[in-house]
Amino acid sequence: MKAFIVAATALAVLPRMAWAHHFMGGGLPETFAQGLLSGLGHPVIGLDHAAFIVAAGFFLALIEGGMWGVLALIVGTLLGAALHLAGFGLPGAEVGVALSVILIGGLVTARRRVGLSLLAGGLALAGLLHGYAYAESIFGAEAAPLAAYLIGFSLVQLGIAAAALLFHRRLIATREAWARLASTGVGAAVGTIGAVFLVIDLAA
Repeated sequence: MKAFIVAATALAVLPRMAWAHHFMGGGLPETFAQGLLSGLGHPVIGLDHAAFIVAAGFFLALIEGGMWGVLALIVGTLLGAALHLAGFGLPGAEVGVALSVILIGGLVTARRRVGLSLLAGGLALAGLLHGYAYAESIFGAEAAPLAAYLIGFSLVQLGIAAAALLFHRRLIATREAWARLASTGVGAAVGTIGAVFLVIDLAA
């Protein structure tokens, strides 16, 4: 755990733009294919975003109909991106993202079941914050690469969250003790990442 905390801190203190860079050398994507690649990569190279998606899928494994929560998260990110692209300001979005990562880490660790409707609403709200942040790196792009970017980041979120959900469900079904241990580890790791990013955001 100490080694993980050190590693997470070292990764998080790198400039955020280094994590948010496109595969096109930091510039806006100019084609549909570039937009798609950028969308697929952005949630993965953002450590806080990736941690949130994994933890959300992991936690939703405990909830009947959990895939609806994954869809709520994706819809929320699309709404958040749309708000940013429409020019609406959302003060404190990065702090909100960090807090959402801490919260989902705590939920994973506690393994407390939450009603699907309440959880889906919370994930949609958190997704709005994450989507708003995603859109920063695509702001100003043409329609085709922009649409591809939105498709890409929706697909990668679906894939990661669904994989985490299915993995955790499989673990619960076969090795409940291991599932509890995994929840503790994943929750602690994600919470640590969120805490590090929160400190960075508040200090910026």
